[in-house]
Amino acid sequence: MGKMTRVDIITRPSKFEELKEALNSIGVTGMTVLQVMGCGMQKGSKEMYRGVPVEITLLPKIKIETVVCEVPVELVIETAKRVLYTGEIGDGKIFTYEVENAVKIRTGEEGVAAL
Repeated sequence: MGKMTRVDIITRPSKFEELKEALNSIGVTGMTVLQVMGCGMQKGSKEMYRGVPVEITLLPKIKIETVVCEVPVELVIETAKRVLYTGEIGDGKIFTYEVENAVKIRTGEEGVAAL
């Protein structure tokens, strides 16, 4: 069984179409997309209300989850970084995880065959 890696990308919703096309062009065949809210170390956009700083603001983000085995993880990461980079706070984050197993419910296939 080949090594499977889950890649989660969290970024701005406005960048989704461009990222989707770029991932498709390198051979990523499946993904799950979620609309999420969050913030990083900067605690969202800085705002003042009646002269008092607002502690935290959750911003709309999009989370793309995919599991890859034949496409190199480094290629997925480099592609996402190239597409998503603006140099501004909020470009996003990429997380990778080892996947123990995958099971396709319809056929019962496991591992790489289930992808």
